[in-house]
Amino acid sequence: MLYIDNHNILDATLNLALEEYALTHLDIDQTYLIFYSMTPTVIVGRNQNTFEEINEDFIRQHGVVVTRRLSGGGAVYNDEGDLSFSFITKHDANSFRNYARFTEPVIRALRDLGVPAELSGRNDILVDGKKVSGNAQFATRGRMFSHGTLMFDVNLDNVERALKPRREKLESKGVKSVRSRVTNIRPYLRRDMDIHEFRQVLLERIFDGLPEIPQYHLTDKDWRNIERLAKDRYRNWEWVYGQSPPFNLQRTRYIEGVGLIDVRLYVEHGRIEQCRIYGDFFGERDVREVEQRLTGLRYDRDDLARALSDLDLRAYFGPLTGDVMLDLLVP
Repeated sequence: MLYIDNHNILDATLNLALEEYALTHLDIDQTYLIFYSMTPTVIVGRNQNTFEEINEDFIRQHGVVVTRRLSGGGAVYNDEGDLSFSFITKHDANSFRNYARFTEPVIRALRDLGVPAELSGRNDILVDGKKVSGNAQFATRGRMFSHGTLMFDVNLDNVERALKPRREKLESKGVKSVRSRVTNIRPYLRRDMDIHEFRQVLLERIFDGLPEIPQYHLTDKDWRNIERLAKDRYRNWEWVYGQSPPFNLQRTRYIEGVGLIDVRLYVEHGRIEQCRIYGDFFGERDVREVEQRLTGLRYDRDDLARALSDLDLRAYFGPLTGDVMLDLLVP
């Protein structure tokens, strides 16, 4: 097994691209290990509806990155207090869905540090009955990775706020996250340390105390390809949002001076395919003009804001502001 040093990069999109690049471009007969942390980021599972999983207000106000990973499972919030790990190896009958194989060295290292960790259920590592690690896998062309989070010192308030279930009626076929009770690893350590030391200690224990940890050193060409992959996939709106399963959204709100507005959207591939607006409001112009303006657009607050910016909404609804309309469309 070779260790790949990501040079403490905190860009989640770049780290996920590094993981995919190692999976698909490096020596197929070799096993690799990657550790990475990140700035505040929500990573949704491959089969999830991004719109359904994130608290859009919190994400926007706090500059949280949103991206999608290749593996399945639920959405997770990570920040600089999380240490994620990824084992990249051959795909065989003894590896895929065998989470014990890949979590065992991590659990052993945690126990050496005084943390009473254990694998629970299908793919979680628990401490005192609380989740400190969720794990997922992905396989392609005879290769696979098994990766997981290690909540070392994550902002637990933000875990709930970034993934807060949304109140509006939103029905989709996407996999929904299980809101688990979570905790951090740091309070359980026999000796306190920061995340950098924690990473080094884990690394040494996973490699069984070898005097020198064997590494694969990424070349400049590797990094150029990784950067391109991050841009083309993990920062790409079509991948992050457009891959979401179809969903229906209905929002009804009474607005003083306007009346009741009932917005109903059907969104597919991240775009509004159908839009209907009902209510008891009074308008001079036909509301179907607004519906037509929105149909075909990406279900993205900025895109919708641009589309509505030159419309006089008062002509359709009475004294309705653009911000209130946007809150109805993208809460």
